[in-house]
Amino acid sequence: MDETVVTQIIADQLHISADSLREETSFKDIGADSLDLFQIISALEEAYDIEFDNDAAENMKTIGDALDYIRRVVEK
Repeated sequence: MDETVVTQIIADQLHISADSLREETSFKDIGADSLDLFQIISALEEAYDIEFDNDAAENMKTIGDALDYIRRVVEK
């Protein structure tokens, strides 16, 4: 799993620079609303051929949360 792919997907969805994103960056701080989060999750699911469960999606507050979930699912 490549972290730069995840940050680039998030940056593309929000039309911001990937260079400004860190694991501790919260989606709220970068202006992501619920529709943005839905689109980010959909793009990540497609990129990694995974599915976010409802709990993971609802509790995803930071980029690190997204990375942790993807790592857990992909490494199974």
